[in-house]
Amino acid sequence: MTTNVQEPSLLPPSAIPEGCVPWNAEHARVWADAAVPWWVPVRPRRWSFELALWCAVLVAFALLTTTDLPPELAALLPLQVMWSLWRPEVVRFSAPVLIALVAIRATELSWTALICAALLVLASVTATELRARARAHQWRSALATAGGVTAVPPDADGRVRRGGLFLKFGAGVGVPGVVLLATADLWRWPSDRQVALAEGLFIVGLALTMLLSGALGRRRARTLRATPAPVLRVLVGKDDHQDAVIYATDDTEALRPLFTVATRAEEKREGNDEAEVEEPEELLDAPATAAPVPLREAVLYGTPYDGAEILLVCAAAEPGEPPVAEWSTGPVRPLAAGAARRRIAREKRAAVRAAQGKARDEELAATVRAGTAVVPVRRWRAGPVDWLASFLTVQWCLGYFLLGIDDSLWFRGLLLLFGLMCAVRVPVKLRWRITADRTGIWLNRLRAPRHIPWDELRVARRESFELQLRVRDGDNWAVAAPRWAWWQRRRGLIHPYDALAAELSAMIADPALRPTGESEVGERGRQLWPFAVLLGLAWTALLVTRWLS
Repeated sequence: MTTNVQEPSLLPPSAIPEGCVPWNAEHARVWADAAVPWWVPVRPRRWSFELALWCAVLVAFALLTTTDLPPELAALLPLQVMWSLWRPEVVRFSAPVLIALVAIRATELSWTALICAALLVLASVTATELRARARAHQWRSALATAGGVTAVPPDADGRVRRGGLFLKFGAGVGVPGVVLLATADLWRWPSDRQVALAEGLFIVGLALTMLLSGALGRRRARTLRATPAPVLRVLVGKDDHQDAVIYATDDTEALRPLFTVATRAEEKREGNDEAEVEEPEELLDAPATAAPVPLREAVLYGTPYDGAEILLVCAAAEPGEPPVAEWSTGPVRPLAAGAARRRIAREKRAAVRAAQGKARDEELAATVRAGTAVVPVRRWRAGPVDWLASFLTVQWCLGYFLLGIDDSLWFRGLLLLFGLMCAVRVPVKLRWRITADRTGIWLNRLRAPRHIPWDELRVARRESFELQLRVRDGDNWAVAAPRWAWWQRRRGLIHPYDALAAELSAMIADPALRPTGESEVGERGRQLWPFAVLLGLAWTALLVTRWLS
């Protein structure tokens, strides 16, 4: 959302279908009042879904190892939570199945399990029905506002990309699930057979969910392109996730956002029949900022409601440029009044922090430029914050070892795999080194050092806890370490990653600041795989010693 009061960028009259009416505040209020209550969960963002997915995996594994639930219930209960958040359409079918399973297995379940399952079914069905009712009200309200005016979306014959990622990922995830189900009876111990069955059901459920999401998204996108769609004139802004935020046409101060939707920009170039899609790498390389973005006038194609697919034909950001078509890459996410107020307050705070951070970054960049001396070779290496990150990683791994009380083959395999992953990451955290010379930078890694020419290095920046180096070929590099922004601000300290990113950014922008010599082989850092092998062997020996005892 925006917090500015600038005049919106206007569409040329030729881009507005004949008879297209503005979605004003009065009509928008009727649409917004149909939103679900604040306590009903709405569709999460992509990153929230990924977090919920990992939580569901952990919950499913915890139910398998710490309770006596039957395999089908241990798999279905976490999936029910996922469906209620992400795919409410499934809940109407999964809830009766869950009730039937609980009824069949009732004599084997404790009262606690029965009560929790009943509450889960009741909460998921109630939330789903409330969302379905709200969707119907929003659909009717938007259609009534459009007044029967429809238009064929531009580039209706273009390639439909919607849902492709979920279809491919779902097909890949489903393979190990099917294998687990097919081989569940081949395991020696009954506990391992139950784990294989439950894990197989859970993975297949996730795969089918992704396939369904991809298929529904693609079907709705094709339907939107195939037939004339209702059209409305709206105002569009961008939030800090670069999602489109929709406002009423007379809400020029962006006081009441109606809904958000993830979009991908496609714009027609003169003399080019194909739509050019904005590259994800270009978006990722753009500096993160909470600075106000002017609103733009747009024509909304489609009927907006919770989960809908839409198209936005927006005014260009620069005067004289052609309108930009932005197809939705995710579902419409309506905003209740309370959520909208919280988002605006959060954005205002973020804008203040962004202004303060920009001032600090400019001051740091000026200091770096003034203090950077041209040298033959410049080197950076892991420091105390990286040692702390390595220590925390090791403690996390040892915690799993000490708390692991399940001696099943599945848990042993998971513990071994987790430790080996840590053994690969810890050497990089402890011994990373960046060496800059006149040809580019050198990164030491598990194998031979990697060379990145200056022309191939896009951006060096600190993003959250990570130091990121983004490269044109997409093979980016990152390392993470703890960071306490409030403590740094209070003490006037500069995080090592901020200083490194500022210095490298200055070299990327100004070739005169780059080193003038060539680095020797010994200056580029050693290969880290021997250290990783030693850690992996030590972890394996520790586990084997425990299992044999």
